[in-house]
Amino acid sequence: MADNLPTEFDVVVVGTGLPESIIAAACARSGQRVLHVDSRNYYGGNWASFSFSGLLSWIKENQQKTDLSDECEDWRKLILEDEEAIPLSSKDKTIQNVEDFCFGNQDSAEGVEEAGALPKLPVFGAPAAQGVSPGLEESPAAEGVSPGLEKENPAVESPGEEPQTPEPEQAQGTDPARAAPGAGAGTAPGSGAAPSAASGESAPEPMKTEAAPSENGAQEPKKITYSQIVREGRRFNIDLVSKLLYSRGLLIDLLIKSNVSRYAEFKNATRVLAFREGKVEQVPCSRADVFNSRQLTMVEKRMLMKFLTFCLDYEQHPEEYQDYESSTFAQFLQTRKLTPSLQHFILHSIAMVSETESSTLQGLQATRKFLQCLGRYGNTPFLFPLYGQGEIPQCFCRLCAVFGGIYCLRHAVRCLVLDRASGRCKAIVDHFGQRISANYFIVEDSYLSESTCTNVCYRQISRAVLITDQSVLNTDSEQQVSILTVPPLEVGRAAVCVIELCSSTMTCMKDTYLVHLTCPSTKTAREDLEPVVQKLFRLNTEKETENEELEKPRVLWAVYFNMRDSSGVERSSYAGLPSNVYVCSGPDSALGNDCAVKQAETIFQEMFPTEEFCPPPPNPEDIIYDEDEIEPEESGLNNSPETKPESSAEESSGGDGAAVAKEE
Repeated sequence: MADNLPTEFDVVVVGTGLPESIIAAACARSGQRVLHVDSRNYYGGNWASFSFSGLLSWIKENQQKTDLSDECEDWRKLILEDEEAIPLSSKDKTIQNVEDFCFGNQDSAEGVEEAGALPKLPVFGAPAAQGVSPGLEESPAAEGVSPGLEKENPAVESPGEEPQTPEPEQAQGTDPARAAPGAGAGTAPGSGAAPSAASGESAPEPMKTEAAPSENGAQEPKKITYSQIVREGRRFNIDLVSKLLYSRGLLIDLLIKSNVSRYAEFKNATRVLAFREGKVEQVPCSRADVFNSRQLTMVEKRMLMKFLTFCLDYEQHPEEYQDYESSTFAQFLQTRKLTPSLQHFILHSIAMVSETESSTLQGLQATRKFLQCLGRYGNTPFLFPLYGQGEIPQCFCRLCAVFGGIYCLRHAVRCLVLDRASGRCKAIVDHFGQRISANYFIVEDSYLSESTCTNVCYRQISRAVLITDQSVLNTDSEQQVSILTVPPLEVGRAAVCVIELCSSTMTCMKDTYLVHLTCPSTKTAREDLEPVVQKLFRLNTEKETENEELEKPRVLWAVYFNMRDSSGVERSSYAGLPSNVYVCSGPDSALGNDCAVKQAETIFQEMFPTEEFCPPPPNPEDIIYDEDEIEPEESGLNNSPETKPESSAEESSGGDGAAVAKEE
């Protein structure tokens, strides 16, 4: 396959994380020839999502930390006298301190196979071909979902309803092209098609909803065993990075503008929670929530509404806060005649800023951003993509491939080739020993060698992922997406962001919840996050004697790890990088995705200052064909994979998920 790759491109992108994928899509959309490669066998890098077995493979790989074999040991011989090689790293060092634990009923899982799993591929193989959809690798029931972001106030999924997915056996027969990342999905997103089209068989019916039974919070949760989790592993889509999409954030605006939203579907984050005095409670956010709340007195409701109204246009009333600009936001709240519970709600659940470090202006800006996002797609400001955050980079890869981008997974790059005369990078050398020339090069931070990053000071993110048997706050509806901020339990620690996902997000099996915990690191991930886990959940499997412990959800399985945060690193910190090589950072610790979008747009504008960033694609009816070209109708392409998902989406436009549409 490497011999068949073109030797010249306009842009070469190394790494398939979110910022790299956005840049690749923007470049291809502007008419540039794009080669997008990744040495991993899955899309997304540290933004990826995994099935349960795929995550176990990822854990094993990062615990062993073995170097990749060098298929072309004499690649240095390809460097000419007037050139210099900048080696790239063959070992990913962005993940550390990986620890996983099983707390569920540890019946023997030996011999239990993941339902619908495909045979695993070797780590290295032939690169992926151009023009094949990446599919939703972890989504056994992606067929029939309507494209997301379709209208301003959508009919969202009812919290009490759960999309029904095909049985794993059916999914396997319907879509043999889809494989778990752990199995090495080596396809590329060329046609923009729904994954079901790759099999050549008819797509299954659109997803139907079925009302989930209303359960009392005191009802005993079902016993889930480890072998059940393994067997239903393809029901899980477990994100390495935990984020939500602000409904008026930069990523949502970009998804709408570029029409990439048609490749995904979203669900509202239905609850904002607070942890106060050892208990989890729901925070009233919207006007309706405030006045319907039973936990607030009438006086508190008036206080809260008055303060939130002030925050929406605080810049018009500088006299209210200018004396406290040098104070923290927490100190400012104490001057506003707010009760301690209201101060806690605003600080930790609405503004979600640090109690000791965030200034008054930062708190007011964060509160206003939260409030401005309310009401666009529901009563909460957040959306979550079905099948996980890892779908978003794949959506942009798909757009890139639709406009001619070439994708190669399991395709390592050995070095950048520097022209000494001009000081610019002129080519890359891949693991097959092929030289590929380009004008611009985008490299994800984890691919840079230690010598390049000698002067870089990285931060770390502490992450934990839990599979639990019930919600942290049981209500009549079990299908809730919740966000909870746990204040620092000790001085010097950071607040912990907790996102709980239900099975209707297509990220976990029925009767389980997927819980993500994230905070900036002070120690190892387990040391940072386990105290919070112990506050919210039961870890041991033995029967508890205290009623308070019995009410807590039980952790069935958990993994802790530290992830490198390379956001905010100045370009000058990297040693010896040519001017036409741009570095993209990995995920940051923030809740939203603004950092990745800003970085992608900045890099694109530096390369192509006269081009529009990710303009909307043309409508098919507006395309003018040359006389010697065959129109799609004449060649039978009206039944092509690319058209199927859109037609099925229109037929199922009343389906589940927050569908958001292009604003007029």
